[in-house]
Amino acid sequence: MFLPLMIGSDVQERVDWKKWKEGRKEEKRRRKEEKLITQMEKQKMKELKEKKAQAEKEEKSNGRSYTLSVALPGSVLDNAQSPELRTYLAGQIARACTVFCVDEIVVFEEQGEDVKNTEGEYKGVGKKGRACVQLARILQYLECPQYLRKAFFPKHQDLQFAGLLNPLDSPHHMRMDEGAEFREGLVLDRPCKAEKGSYVDCGMRKEVRIDKQLQPGLRVTVKLHKDQESGSKCYKGLVVAPHVPRTEKGLYWGYTVRLASCLSGVFTECPFKEGYDITIGTSEKGNNADNVTISPFRHMLVVFGGLSGLEASVETDDNLDVSDPSSLFNLYLNTCPSQGSRTIRTEEAILISLSALRQKITTVFPSSSD
Repeated sequence: MFLPLMIGSDVQERVDWKKWKEGRKEEKRRRKEEKLITQMEKQKMKELKEKKAQAEKEEKSNGRSYTLSVALPGSVLDNAQSPELRTYLAGQIARACTVFCVDEIVVFEEQGEDVKNTEGEYKGVGKKGRACVQLARILQYLECPQYLRKAFFPKHQDLQFAGLLNPLDSPHHMRMDEGAEFREGLVLDRPCKAEKGSYVDCGMRKEVRIDKQLQPGLRVTVKLHKDQESGSKCYKGLVVAPHVPRTEKGLYWGYTVRLASCLSGVFTECPFKEGYDITIGTSEKGNNADNVTISPFRHMLVVFGGLSGLEASVETDDNLDVSDPSSLFNLYLNTCPSQGSRTIRTEEAILISLSALRQKITTVFPSSSD
């Protein structure tokens, strides 16, 4: 008796297509939305990868792969008549090299004396020797960031007139609150917990904790972490090689100073394994620099003579069997043809020559002019 009713109710349930169609539509809509979201996420991931690749490409292109070295005799200081003028002359050389992003300054001896370090004192105007040492010491002093000078340069007679010098204001001479990815610092004699890492004074309000345990008193280049905890007692960073700011970011990071006991030592004691790719001698007897092109290189060396030119440096070098300085270089250039003065002082020659060579360098490395 109740069977038709049951069948009727089953039929009623089976023929309720309206709800079934709505469910199907909702399912299709949900799947469509999920598919769209998946596509959007894939597109977003693709864009992020492209942006990352572009950023890495730009970061690589922003780096500077080549180096520029300058060599000059310490006897250029003998052209100054007082300790104050000697100091100021050294400051002019440092400024010129910094303006043109020189990475290495080599000070060589013309008088046959063996100079290897900056120990000792300047003995007085007109007396033989120690000009190389004094010049090298002043160059080192100026290159060092101000907040590190007390640690690395105690009071010395050669630096008694350092207050007359104009600051280099190089990119690595940071202010206390200046935000930067890299900084120069001094490893402090202060132990870290669990003997992991070291504390470094980078001239900021807080010390920096680095990832390596180093000997106190060392000067290091530190790469600071991008995200720093505001409440922490110190900043965190990594120790990197001094060339990293240049090679990765294209930043000019100061110059190194090297002493050579003679002109030949400038070449034989080169710090680069592969040596200098291109060497340039400067002289009024050289070829016109305007008519010369430069090939791609990794390490360029530009050598300047003293009061008597490069000829005097060649003559006093017992290691050289040549009489013509031009045979020592790939290029022997006159960077100021038709000069109005009989002589061009070395500090002037540096500015003139590096200015002329800069245009040729940017032709080889266009990104360096950005």
